Amino acid sequence: MQAPANGLQAKLKDHLRLKLLGANALWSGDALITTHNQHPRQHESHTKTRSLHTLQIPVMEVTSNHTQAVSGWAAMDASGKVVPFSFKRRETGVDDVTIKVHYCGMCHTDLHFINNDWGITMYPVVPGHEITGVVTRVGTNVSGFRPGDRVGVGCIAASCLDCDHCRRSEENYCDKVTLTYNGIFWDGSVTYGGYSDMLVAHKRFLVRIPDSLPLDAAAPLLCAGITVYSPMKAARDAAGTSPAKEREARESLKADDFVLSTDDKQMQAMARSLDYVIDTVSAQHSLGPILELLKVNGKLVLVAAPDKPVELPSFPLIFGKRTVSGSMTGGMKETQEMMDLCGEHNITCDIELVSTDRINEALARLARNDVRYRFVVDIGGNASKL
Repeated sequence: MQAPANGLQAKLKDHLRLKLLGANALWSGDALITTHNQHPRQHESHTKTRSLHTLQIPVMEVTSNHTQAVSGWAAMDASGKVVPFSFKRRETGVDDVTIKVHYCGMCHTDLHFINNDWGITMYPVVPGHEITGVVTRVGTNVSGFRPGDRVGVGCIAASCLDCDHCRRSEENYCDKVTLTYNGIFWDGSVTYGGYSDMLVAHKRFLVRIPDSLPLDAAAPLLCAGITVYSPMKAARDAAGTSPAKEREARESLKADDFVLSTDDKQMQAMARSLDYVIDTVSAQHSLGPILELLKVNGKLVLVAAPDKPVELPSFPLIFGKRTVSGSMTGGMKETQEMMDLCGEHNITCDIELVSTDRINEALARLARNDVRYRFVVDIGGNASKL
C-alpha cells in the first residue's frame, strides 16, 4: 500500500495530535481550537503560545498552583539531545500522590517525541512514562496509598473519568486521555514525564509495585509490559529480524520457536501456522509477510507507532480472512493486574541501567537498536549532570 496522499496524511497527523494532546478540541476552518477540560478545577495560569508543527496552540505551561521546584532532563528542540531542565510541578492536591522518582524506563516513544517524528512535540519536552519510585506525600482524599509505598506511573496522566471507557477502566481509550508527558492536563498545563526527580500524579493513575519486584527492572512493565499484556495474555511463538536474536529468544526468553523474518525459506515454512501475532516493530515495514504466517481467521495486532505508514497488501487479508488491529497500552485495572501477576511469578525485564549523565548516549544507542532489551535511567542515583 502506498503512503497516503498529502491531504490524508495531514488528517491522520491532526487526528494523532488531538488524541495525544488530551484536550477537548474543535476544528474551525484550518485552525485547531483547544478547549481545556476544567477538571477538577481551573487555576490562573501563565499562557504561552507553542508551535505544534504548523499549528499555533495556546498552552498553559504552569498555573499559580505549580509551586514545587523540580530538576529534570528535557529536549529543547528536535536535535535528539536532552539537557538539564528546571521546572515546577503542581502542589499535591486532595486526590494527588507525590512521588520521589527512582527509575524511569527509556521507551522508543521517547525518541519519537524528542525528535518530533510525529510532528506533535511541544518543546521543551520532559520524556518518560515508565516511572517507579516511592510515595512521599498523599492528598486528603487518598486512601489507597501512603508515604513509603512503592508505586509506578505509566503512560496516562488523566482522562475524563466519566465516559464508558473510563467506567470500564479503559482509560487509555478515553477521548480525553492525557499522556504522562507532552499532554495537556485538566488545569491546562503541559505534562512533563519521568526524566525528573519528582512527580505528582492523580491517585487513579498509579499502580502499586509488588515488594518482590525491583523498582529498576519493573519500570518497563509500565509501558512495554502492559502494551503486550493487554492485547494478548500469553504468547510463546517469536519472530525476529536478526539471527543473533534466535539464541536469546530460545534460551533467555524461553520461546518455543524462532523465525527470522528476513529469511524467506523460514517464513514460508511457517506459513499459516500462527493464530496471533503482536507486531512491535517501530520502523516502517510491510505487513504482508507477517500476515502470511497467520492461519485463516488469524489476527495481527500492531502495538508500535512507526513515523511512516506501514505497507498493508490486500491479498493476505482476503485469502486468509485475517484481521489487523491495534492496541495502546492498557487501562489502570489491567495494568495493576499485570503488575500483580509479574510479582507473583517474579517476572521482570532485562534491562541496562544508565546514569543520568549517559541519557544522550543511551538515546543514540536506542536509535541504533543497540540495547538488550530496555534502558532504565537511574534517576535517583548520584549522577545529576549531562
